[in-house]
Amino acid sequence: MKKNTIFITSLLLALLFTGCTKLQYDDVSFVETSIAPAKLSAMFNITQDNTGLVTIYPNGEGVAYYNVYFGDGTAAPVKVMAGESVQRKYAEGNYDVRVVGVGITGKTTEAIQKLTVSFRAPENMEVTTSVDPSSAFMINVSAKALYETLFKITWGDVPNEVPASFLEGETVKHTYAKSGDYTITVVALSGGVATTTVTKKITIKVPIVLPLDFETVGQTYSFVNFGGGDASVIANPKPGTINTSAKVGRMIKNAPEVWGGSLIGLSSPIDFSVNKIMRLKVYSPRVGAKVLLKVENAANNGIFFEKEVATTVANQWQDLTFDFRTINTSNAYNNVVLIFDLGTPGNGSANFTFYFDDLRQTNTIEELALPMSFESTALNYDFVNFGGAGASVVNNPNATGINTSAKVGKMVKGAPEVWAGSFISLAKPIDFSTKKFMKVKVHSPKVGAKLLLKVENQTNGGIFFEKEVATTVANAWEELTFDFTAINTANSYQKVVLIFDLGIAGDGSANYTYYFDDISQSLKADELGIPLNFESSTLTYGFFNFDGGNASVVANPSKTGINTSNKVGKMVKGPGGQPWGGSFIELASPIDFSAGKTVKVKVFSPKVGAKLLFKVENLANGNAINFEKEVTTTKSGQWEELSFDYSAINTSNTYQRVVLIFDLGTAGDGSANFTYYFDDITVN
Repeated sequence: MKKNTIFITSLLLALLFTGCTKLQYDDVSFVETSIAPAKLSAMFNITQDNTGLVTIYPNGEGVAYYNVYFGDGTAAPVKVMAGESVQRKYAEGNYDVRVVGVGITGKTTEAIQKLTVSFRAPENMEVTTSVDPSSAFMINVSAKALYETLFKITWGDVPNEVPASFLEGETVKHTYAKSGDYTITVVALSGGVATTTVTKKITIKVPIVLPLDFETVGQTYSFVNFGGGDASVIANPKPGTINTSAKVGRMIKNAPEVWGGSLIGLSSPIDFSVNKIMRLKVYSPRVGAKVLLKVENAANNGIFFEKEVATTVANQWQDLTFDFRTINTSNAYNNVVLIFDLGTPGNGSANFTFYFDDLRQTNTIEELALPMSFESTALNYDFVNFGGAGASVVNNPNATGINTSAKVGKMVKGAPEVWAGSFISLAKPIDFSTKKFMKVKVHSPKVGAKLLLKVENQTNGGIFFEKEVATTVANAWEELTFDFTAINTANSYQKVVLIFDLGIAGDGSANYTYYFDDISQSLKADELGIPLNFESSTLTYGFFNFDGGNASVVANPSKTGINTSNKVGKMVKGPGGQPWGGSFIELASPIDFSAGKTVKVKVFSPKVGAKLLFKVENLANGNAINFEKEVTTTKSGQWEELSFDYSAINTSNTYQRVVLIFDLGTAGDGSANFTYYFDDITVN
């Protein structure tokens, strides 16, 4: 058995040496790119027992080891590995301790650190403190003294604090967590038992200035409450669309005074030289709550300026604007005063609990008014929803056609009420003295969706005027026109109310999701009718394409000859469709054939002999009530005017729909050979 064991061991050793390959590490390029040690220094710790025993802690970057020359006449250095220390006994005196850092490649860097060894207590000690420019919470400290070897410091902001060490010539930094008064203690040590201590009281106070958003960590926002007002900073209990900040101000108005409120003093006077408009976000429990914003001189409250604004929405954030343009800028105003519902005593209930935030200045006064485009970043579009509907401002989901704006209104109609909708209050009543037509761009999921546009008096909803218009296109923007010519202009109307599909309960689905934009006024109704030239910037040319036809409004591809207009219609007869593929458009009112029965259309065709079928239909019964004529092009690559003889049309019928079919009987392929342009549809 022993022989077998010896044999197996020998075999394993043989296999081990046979399987080993000598590895060569001959890439020494790192030596050429290595850098010398940097940031060399030394920290001294001297025992306070008159022995002169000093512990030296060398420091540096990129150091493998140190050579420490003690500076006491000893020629040979002591080698100290990185992270270690060395001790030396010194007699009283001043020494230059030289530290040489050696890197892994032998490169060296050296530094001189002065050492004072004294058994006397440090004298003439001076401590310097300053606020760091980078943060009002950060303090810089340096110190100097005769006969000192080391300083130790405590910052006075935590219990059982461990002192930090530093040397003369160094600056140490500390960041406090919050505002307050603190005591810094600096102790100077020498080689003796006696020490010297200096204490300094410092105040950490971050300046309170505008804008005032209550978000500065550690800041103390000290309100001075009066007359029953009680203001404080709390976590935002009502985060919403225009205010998702973490902290806000809260004002609870208690008895007894009708003028109960609060003030906060700013660290410096408000600069009204340029920005004379004040803005404040407010969350009120009710509509019509008054907010008095006042600024006062810190020394003399008889020097002040104030404005009062009423809230227009309840239980949501809104941004109020205070016009300070007439303020006397030669005065200084340090104090900001807030009084809610001046003239009414509070009772401390939820009905007298208000939230406020983001007090700031601007140099423009921007008010919610018509036209309303939802593009402003300064305004708050505060919709008040009712009956199960929800309106908000969102990104334009289909920035095409007549509406390429970035922001639009969105209305989702949910259950339970058939009259569910939303309203928004304007800053001032609408002026209906001259402009008595209202216009709204609408993007509806279906044809025939009704929009009720209503205007109301701000305080009396019984004073109103309304009109309802149905959409004529689906999934595309169109502009609806509302005739308000019969409105009583002696009344004032400040609320704009939108109700989609009045009489039908919504379900919150995509089929009850509508978009709206550009609510405006006009002197006249700009309606889609004959003549039809595609030049309007306000009209929606809502084509209905069918069976392979695809019509749209484009820039004129050939502004020559008889047609130099900017915009024209384009028809592409696409592949996979039917020989009758085309498009139709619905006019705002029936075509008037009383003055003439010749229809003319300018056409740009890619080929001679292309046929155009021009057809008109009754809006309600197009299959039974219609009239059509077909004319062939005689030119290619240029504009020509085609004439259609409608002398046989039955004028007792009404025709509101215009149908265009190119090359009836031939299926298109979507190529340039099946791309046609048309313009200037007239009746003579």
